[in-house]
Amino acid sequence: MEINRIKRGKDIVLRENMTSGLTYLTFPALEECGLVEHLFTTRLGGVSEGIYATMNLSFSRGDRKEHVTENYRRVAAVLGCSTEDMVATRQTHTTNIRIVTRQDRGKGVVRHTDYEDIDGLVTNEPGIALAAFYADCVPLYFVDTGNRAIGLAHSGWRGTARQMGACMVDMMRREYRTEPEKLIAAIGPSICQECYEVDDTVAGEFTNMLRGSEEILEEIRERGAYFPLGAPQKQVVEPASKKGKYQLDLWLANLVILRRAGIPLSNIWVTDLCTCHNPDYLFSHRASQGRRGNLGAFLMLKNI
Repeated sequence: MEINRIKRGKDIVLRENMTSGLTYLTFPALEECGLVEHLFTTRLGGVSEGIYATMNLSFSRGDRKEHVTENYRRVAAVLGCSTEDMVATRQTHTTNIRIVTRQDRGKGVVRHTDYEDIDGLVTNEPGIALAAFYADCVPLYFVDTGNRAIGLAHSGWRGTARQMGACMVDMMRREYRTEPEKLIAAIGPSICQECYEVDDTVAGEFTNMLRGSEEILEEIRERGAYFPLGAPQKQVVEPASKKGKYQLDLWLANLVILRRAGIPLSNIWVTDLCTCHNPDYLFSHRASQGRRGNLGAFLMLKNI
C-alpha cells in the first residue's frame, strides 16, 4: 500500500499525512483549490483500544466516550477548528441531506442532534466542519469553487443505488446556485469491487439505475479516468465465482453518477484505496465482521 503513488496521470489522487501523531489522508485537488480544510482519518493516531484501536470516531459502537472525544479533539486540531465547530451526520443509508448553519455547531459531537436519518450535509458558512462516518461505504466530498459552498455525504450501496451523489448536486444547485461544472468532487477510501460481493437483487438495482449510461462509461474509458487498483476499468456489476452472486464496484458507480449529474471528469477524483484490503490501516465492516470503529471524513470552508 503506497498511498502517495495513487495517481491520475502525473497527479497524485490521495496523499498520506501525519500531524502530531495523527495519520490521515487528503485529496491534493481539494487542497489546491484553496477554499477548504479537509481530511479522511485512518485507524492511526488516536487513543481508543481493542477493536476500536485507535482512531475511532463512533460514540455508539461501545467505545469509551472520553476516548472518542479525544479522537475528535485531535482531528479538530489538524483542521484548525474546535469540536464545537463540528456537525455530524445521523446515517441510516438514506439520501436525506441537511442544510447546516451556525445554529447546528457541535451537533453529533459535543451536543445531541435534533435530527435523524441524515446521510448528507451541505453548507456555505465558513468555519463549520462537516463530519460523516465510514467502515466500507463511500465518502463523497463536494466543493463549489464558484459560489463557495461544500457538501459531504455517506453513500453505501443503498445510497449509491438511489444516487446520493446526484441528490447532493441537486441540493447544492437549489440552495447555493451551484453550477456542476464548477464543482470539485472526490470519492474516498471504501470497499473495492474485488471485496464487495452482493446478491442478484442488489446487482439488479444497479443495472437498472445505470441503464442509459453507456456513453458516460465510454467517455470514462476513452479518457482513462478510472483504473481501480492499477487494472483496466471493468463493469459496475461483474459476475462472481458463486452462482447468483456479483462483484459490485461502488467507485465506478459513483463516478458515473457524478458525471451524469454534470461534473466534468477532470473535476472528479477517485480513490483506489480499499478499506477491506487494508483492515489494519482502515476500519472495514466486512473484514472485521462488524467488530470495529468508524473512520471519519471532514470538510470545512476556510474563513477567507
